[in-house]
Amino acid sequence: MLPAASPCILMVLSLCLRAEATTAFDLLRETAVSYSGSLPCGGWDCECAFGRQKSCCCIAQPLFELEEATFTRMVGLWEGLSHLNSQIEELTAGCKIAFTAAMLRMSGCLGPFNSNMSISYRSVSLNQGNGYNPALGTFTAPHAGLYSFSFTAYSSVGSAGQRLYQKVQLMKNDQLVASSWEDNREDSEDSSTQTVLLQLRRGCQVYVELMSGRQLCGDTRGQNMFSGYLVYPFSEQ
Repeated sequence: MLPAASPCILMVLSLCLRAEATTAFDLLRETAVSYSGSLPCGGWDCECAFGRQKSCCCIAQPLFELEEATFTRMVGLWEGLSHLNSQIEELTAGCKIAFTAAMLRMSGCLGPFNSNMSISYRSVSLNQGNGYNPALGTFTAPHAGLYSFSFTAYSSVGSAGQRLYQKVQLMKNDQLVASSWEDNREDSEDSSTQTVLLQLRRGCQVYVELMSGRQLCGDTRGQNMFSGYLVYPFSEQ
């Protein structure tokens, strides 16, 4: 009889244990819900803790809300960066502007002339944006912006005792910006370089001119140079 009764006894014990476990679970849940003291983080997520997954804590909802807020903010930042990038591309479109040119090599002299003469730098190694005209030696700004310009004045009279007499100047729309000069009989060779920053509107012209009565001599290596480039563009008001 005993062996036959064993399965029944085991089933009864199992049901009792399950009922006790259920009762204990309900008691734990009721105790948690009715607890009136202070909690570690402000409140329990009872649905999460008792109905869904183990190890679910009371900060699940705040973490979810933080994640949502962070994601929303990142989307906003990405949209702002995309808009800024579009504005930059629109502003700088076609604004790759730079040039470098030198005088043709010569063993004689350029000048002197009876009036100021624009220097034609005909040996062009770079003319991005096509702002420089080698026939006139003039740069015309294709776009408004801040530009950097440099020019080098070189002259050699061959031997000491001869007069080194030169003066060149950088001009913006017929207005003097910078100049370089030399007048002595002690040096037979001289070179100087000037660099300036200029704000230009579209169509402004910049060039280098040789002063009347002065001359540049003996430039057998193309050291007289004129160059410029756009630092950054700006909208023309």
